Amino acid sequence: MRPLAVAEALASPASVSMRFASDETSMTALLCEVFSADGPLAGAIPGYRPRAQQLELAEHIAAAMNDYRVLVAEAGTGTGKTYAYLVPALLSGGKVIVSTGTRNLQDQLFTRDIPTIRKALKSPVKVALLKGRANYLCHHHLERSLADGRFLSRDDAAYAQRIARFSRQTDSGDKAECADVPENAAVWAMVTSTRDNCLGQDCPRHKDCFVLAARREALAADLVVVNHHLFFADVMLRDEGTAELLPACNTVIFDEAHQLPEVASLFFGDSLSTAQLLELTRDTQLEARASARDCLDLPSVCGALEKAARELRLTLPVEPARYALLQLEARPGFAPGMLRVIDELEVLAALLETQAQRSEGLESCWRRATELLARLQSWQAGSNGDFVRWGETHTHSLQLNATPLVIAEIMQKQMSGHPRAWIFTSATLAVQDDFAHFCAEMGLTGACSARWESPFNYAQQALLYVPRNLSDPNSADYAEAVVRAAFPVLKASGGRAFFLCTSLRAMRRTHALLVEWLARESLDLPVLLQGERSKNELLERFRRLGNAILIGSQSFWEGVDVRGEALSLVVIDKLPFAPPDDPVLSARIERLKGQGRNAFMEYQLPRAVINVKQGAGRLIRDETDRGVLMICDPRLVSKPYGKRIWRSLPPMKRTRELAEALAFFAVGSTA
Repeated sequence: MRPLAVAEALASPASVSMRFASDETSMTALLCEVFSADGPLAGAIPGYRPRAQQLELAEHIAAAMNDYRVLVAEAGTGTGKTYAYLVPALLSGGKVIVSTGTRNLQDQLFTRDIPTIRKALKSPVKVALLKGRANYLCHHHLERSLADGRFLSRDDAAYAQRIARFSRQTDSGDKAECADVPENAAVWAMVTSTRDNCLGQDCPRHKDCFVLAARREALAADLVVVNHHLFFADVMLRDEGTAELLPACNTVIFDEAHQLPEVASLFFGDSLSTAQLLELTRDTQLEARASARDCLDLPSVCGALEKAARELRLTLPVEPARYALLQLEARPGFAPGMLRVIDELEVLAALLETQAQRSEGLESCWRRATELLARLQSWQAGSNGDFVRWGETHTHSLQLNATPLVIAEIMQKQMSGHPRAWIFTSATLAVQDDFAHFCAEMGLTGACSARWESPFNYAQQALLYVPRNLSDPNSADYAEAVVRAAFPVLKASGGRAFFLCTSLRAMRRTHALLVEWLARESLDLPVLLQGERSKNELLERFRRLGNAILIGSQSFWEGVDVRGEALSLVVIDKLPFAPPDDPVLSARIERLKGQGRNAFMEYQLPRAVINVKQGAGRLIRDETDRGVLMICDPRLVSKPYGKRIWRSLPPMKRTRELAEALAFFAVGSTA
C-alpha cells in the first residue's frame, strides 16, 4: 500500500486512526514524514533536527499501541522521547492516558509540549489535564473557612481573600494558576478538599465543583495527562469517580517510569497519619460550630484526640526518619500512645454517630472517623505477612504504613482484562542493556523492550572523574574527604556545579564545609542549599547567577534540567545505595534471602545503578553542553560490581587523574 502523505493524513485525522489500525506500514510512513527534516515538526519548532533514535522510538510505540502490547523503552537524554510518544498518541485515534512523574511535568506537557505538537499536526484531538483533588479549590471549604475566620496567621487571612477573588475568576480552580498565593501556603489545606473531607453529592456547591468539572473534561478527552500518584489512586479506587478513566482508555503511557515501583508500592499498600487525625478534629469542630453548638462534648472529645495524636508523634525524635515496626514498638510510650489514640478515636466516632443526622458535614466526619479507626486497628493487628509495617516521621506528623513486599502480582492483575497498550519509558530503566530488574519488579512478563543511546557526543562533551585515595564511604570523616577532593575541581569549573548527596545529613555537612573552604580561599562563589527556598526558586537563581554551587539531596537527582554553561560539574558524594536499615528495603532483602536469592545483586545494585544514571543525567542536557561528572566513591573502581555501574553510564571518557579533570575545564575556557 502506498505511504500516506502527511498532508492527506493530517487533513483527515479519522482516516489516520483507521489506517493505523489496519496498516502499520502506513503509520510508519506517516511518522517518517512527521519527524523528517521538512516535516510539520520541523516547520513549527525552531531549531528542530531529525534524530534517528526519536523516530525509531516513535515507531516502536506506535506498533505497541496498534497491537495492544507492553513496551519498556529506555531513551537517553536528548532523544526527544516526549515528542516520540506524543505524536503516536495524538494520531492513534484512541483514548490515551499519559502519566508523568510530577505535577510540574504535567503542566509542562499540557501547556507547552502538547500544544506545540497539536499545532504542528493540525490535530483536533481533545486534551485534558487532571490532577489530584488537593490541587483544586473547593468552594465549600473556602466559604466555610472565610465564615469561621480562624486562620493561623495574618498572611493566611490575606491569602484567603486573594483565593476568594481567584475563585470568582478561574475556570479550572487549579491552585497552580493562583499566582499571588504560594503553592505551599498553609491556607490551601483549608480551602481544598481531601478524599476524607469531600462531601460528594451532599455538598451544597456540588454543581460548581472544580474537581468534578476536571473529571468530566478528562472523561470526554482523547488524551488525558495525569501523574503517577493520581493514576494509581484511580486504579485502586481510592478516589471515587476517577476509576472511570482507565476502563475507557486504549493506551497508557508512563513517562519517568523508573519512579513507578515506589509509587505503586505506596498505593497498593495503606498509610494513615496523625495529620489526618488532626484534620478530622479541625473539621469536626468547624462543623460543630455551624450545626451542633449545643453538643458541648464535641470540643472536649476533639481536644482529647488531638492531644493523643500529638503525644504519639512526640514519642519519636523530632528529626524526620523511617522506623521499622520493632523500632517503633521499642520506643517508650509508643504502644500506650497508640492505644490512647484508638480509644479517643472510638469515643469521637461514637459521639459523631449521635450528631451525624444534623448536617452533611457532621455525617462526613462520622464516616471519616469510622474509616480511620478501622484502618488504625488493622495496622495495629498487622496479620498479613505479605506487607511490612513501618512508620515515618515528618516535622509535625507520624505516618503509619503497610507496604507490600512484592507488587508484581498486584500490577499484573491491574493490567489484565481489557486489552490495551502499556508503554513504560524513561532515560533510566536498564542496568547496562538489561531490563530484568524493572520488569520483574513491575510484573511485566513477556514485555517487549528496547533502548536508545543519547544522540549527544559524550566522548567529546563529558568526562567521568573518580578521584584516588578517598577514604571508606562509611568512615566518620568521609564528607571532609569528599569536599577536599572536589574543591580543586570546583575552583577550576568556577562553581557552576551541582553537589548531589545521598543523605540530608551529608548534604548539610557538605554545605558547612564548602562555605568554610570558600571563605578560607577568599572565593566568592554563591552556595545554594536545598530547603532554603523552593526547588523552582533555587533552580531559577542557580541559572541566573551562572557561577553557583547548588548542594542538594534526592530532590535534585532527577527531573532537573539546566542547560548551558551554568551547570558544568556534577559531584556525587557516594553511590546511592538505599540505607540497609530502611524498613521496606530490609524486609524485601530478608524475603529474597529466604528464597535463597542474592538480594544485593538482584535488588540493591540495580536500584543504585538507576539512581546513579539519574544523577549523572543532570550534566549534559544539550548538544553544546560540556562538563565533568565526579563520583567520589572508591567502590566504583575497587569493587567488582563497580564495573556494572560505570558501564551503565553514557560513553564518556574516564579518568582518575585530577590533572585531567582540571585540564578539561581549561580546554573549555579557551574553546
